[in-house]
Amino acid sequence: MSGAVDELPPARRLTRRGLATRDRIVSAAATLMHTRGVNATTLDDVRVASGTSKSQLYRHFPDKESLVQAVISRQAEGVLERHRQRLERLNSIRGLELWRDGVVQRNALRNGAYGCELGSLASELADQDEAARLTLNEHFHTWQGLLTSGLARMVEAGALRPDADPDALATGLMAALQGGYLLAQTARDVGPMQIALDMAVAHVKSFATTPEA
Repeated sequence: MSGAVDELPPARRLTRRGLATRDRIVSAAATLMHTRGVNATTLDDVRVASGTSKSQLYRHFPDKESLVQAVISRQAEGVLERHRQRLERLNSIRGLELWRDGVVQRNALRNGAYGCELGSLASELADQDEAARLTLNEHFHTWQGLLTSGLARMVEAGALRPDADPDALATGLMAALQGGYLLAQTARDVGPMQIALDMAVAHVKSFATTPEA
């Protein structure tokens, strides 16, 4: 015996066509799961919507759980990228107001329908799928971290008083955001989201060093 440890076979690398097929499946699943819900979306639904065969679908996703994880990653990538565009530069009250306005305006385009891409998944999966809950929690932590970092920069820049707590303020903003998504979704009216975020931003502004900060 040589004593050598058997090596695991290398992971299968997807061809360009394979990557395109996988992307098409995840995109179709993300759309269906966001508009219909995860439980109401079957693998057959995804297969039809993505224009793939059963063998193609199961080659990339052997079960629904693995597809759900891919959808969570896809939705998180899109959500976080949108918010990074404003929050990574956040250092003023005006910047926070522009972030709020952008969120409300985007949700108003669909009259609040379908809610938050990540929040909708969390409300459906958090008590059913522990792996999905943990993954979603990580993405929400990253999202809230963007707000926390921006608020910390506002303290450093002198826009907020030193006694402002970036972590607590970010938690309040995230709670207002997600609650606003839910109320707007059920009312089919973005107004409740506007009110919730206005109140959360007003609380942040109560720590402003000057009225014009």
